[in-house]
Amino acid sequence: MAQALVLLASFLIFSNVAHCDFSPRVIVDLAKILMDNYCSPEKLAGMEEAIDTGSSNTDILSISDPATLASVLTDGVKKTIFDSRVKVTYEPGYVPPAPPAMPDFPPEQLAEMIKGTVKVEVLDGNIGYLKIQHIVGEEIAQKVGPILLEYIWDKVLPTSAMILDFRSAVTGELSGIPYIVSYFTDSEPRIHIDSVYHRTSDVTTELWSMPTLLGKRYGTSKPLIVLTSKNTLGIAEDVVYCLKNLKRATIVGENTAGGSIKINKIKVGDTDFYVTVPVAKSINPITGKSWEINGVAPNVEVAAEDALDTAIAIIKLRAEIPGLVQAAAALVADNYAFPSIGDDVVEKLGAVVASGEYNQISTKKELEAKLSADLLKLSGDKCLKATSNIPARPPMNLTPEMFIELIKVSFHTDVFENNIGYLRFDMFGDFEHVAKIIAEHVWDKVVDTDMLIIDLRNNVGGSTSSIAGFCSYFFDDDKQIVLDHVYNRPSNTTSDLLTLTQLTGRRYGSKKSVIILTSGATAGAAEEFVFIMKRLGRAMIIGETTHGGCHPPETFRVGESDIYLVLALPLTFLCRLMLPSTQQRPSSISIFLAKNNLFFWAWYGSQLIQHISYLDMLWRCFHNLCRSLK
Repeated sequence: MAQALVLLASFLIFSNVAHCDFSPRVIVDLAKILMDNYCSPEKLAGMEEAIDTGSSNTDILSISDPATLASVLTDGVKKTIFDSRVKVTYEPGYVPPAPPAMPDFPPEQLAEMIKGTVKVEVLDGNIGYLKIQHIVGEEIAQKVGPILLEYIWDKVLPTSAMILDFRSAVTGELSGIPYIVSYFTDSEPRIHIDSVYHRTSDVTTELWSMPTLLGKRYGTSKPLIVLTSKNTLGIAEDVVYCLKNLKRATIVGENTAGGSIKINKIKVGDTDFYVTVPVAKSINPITGKSWEINGVAPNVEVAAEDALDTAIAIIKLRAEIPGLVQAAAALVADNYAFPSIGDDVVEKLGAVVASGEYNQISTKKELEAKLSADLLKLSGDKCLKATSNIPARPPMNLTPEMFIELIKVSFHTDVFENNIGYLRFDMFGDFEHVAKIIAEHVWDKVVDTDMLIIDLRNNVGGSTSSIAGFCSYFFDDDKQIVLDHVYNRPSNTTSDLLTLTQLTGRRYGSKKSVIILTSGATAGAAEEFVFIMKRLGRAMIIGETTHGGCHPPETFRVGESDIYLVLALPLTFLCRLMLPSTQQRPSSISIFLAKNNLFFWAWYGSQLIQHISYLDMLWRCFHNLCRSLK
């Protein structure tokens, strides 16, 4: 009631100024037309009472120009019911068009007329292309169907994929909606495509897929792309919305116009004013909503002029997807560190592809995301990914001077009170060829301290090649210590990770205390170093649980694409021993993308637990803690 009164008040507010020849009855008649015909009556609750109130107003409308008055009334309606389709016009001499009748032409001539609104072509790659400007109704389609089949449909039916171009489709018949949609569905089971509510009759008509059609169906397995533009209007929008929500088509282009399933122009009383009103509305059975007013949003938004090229690229990508996923699965089967898990992932990944879950992928980015999500779901491994973003290798042709400057900014050292050393670096690397420079400019500054704090809170990992050497500095040289055992899946070999007998510079030895600081960002190679030092009792770990990440692994190209998969090749033997005998999927499994070999550790993916939680006051208590550890 309140909303209707606002509507009427917005009309009548203009009746309080000066002289005009128009009666307030125009406002009342306009409001009654809306009440009786507007497709969403819930927006007009209380209109009848408002009309009774307004009919007693005898003021003279103030606007003398009828076209201006029509514009003002249009704005008043739009601002009240928020529907841009409603429009009031002043049109003296307007003659409503007669309802279109079936043309009394021979079928051949009628078919030629229809063919003029349709462009048919088979593009490279066996892609069918149909450009449609008018959607014919079932009656006409039945009359000229055999001719349309011969000259249009049968040309594109054998194609491997189809593009429906609705960028210029602005007219159509309601009965054409299920007719078109049915060609891209199966005969059984029948599908509830749409519901159309007719306001004047207060009847809702359900549109269902048709069990029988002229000619053969295109079916549901082959890719279907629909092109749209801001000009796509009315019945064509409904077809687009139905195919989109049935997940039968991918919509490429621009947001459609947001028209109406049916719109009438109605004369306002005995005047020359007319109001254009949507008298029916579409209610999609899947979304419970309509495309009207707001239009249909595309799945892939591009400028209308770029839509065709984009659609062709999508179809070509989808043709490659089964082979790419199969190639990725083969890499997992042949190289994954845990064979039984790899085989399980391969089998289940094939079932996912067969189920059609990859059929709606439109971009390489979507493929990478979907493949990564499936690998994670099937393996339980958060590091198992697909990507095209391969990290670039750092330049290796640096001069000695450049290496010195790089090391100075990469390492931070200090000596605190009571001769407590502090060493921070934020990434592991292959330091063998610069060992002398690091020893001179970094290690020699802390090697003579009585206790050493190694700060790895911001260390994100890096190369694993230096882990054995770095660990060796904290053990004596009288015997080699087995740091870990590494199993390599492709070669089916196990090797020992040992401390080194020869080092550049002096050892810190096994007697002096070592504290390692960690955080949730500590990852990869840094985690393996922490794991070894903690397991062998060589260091106390203070801080947060580590990230549970992975080392930079080896890159495998998936087929001939620019998508890459990285497989876990080596696996620490200790981690294998910690697995249950049933070899259930461990939380430590990982596949990642990069350039170097990948190691698995017992902490891998499941994170390292610190000895002591990191507190804001940690630095304040370091001196006391270190004294107590001596």
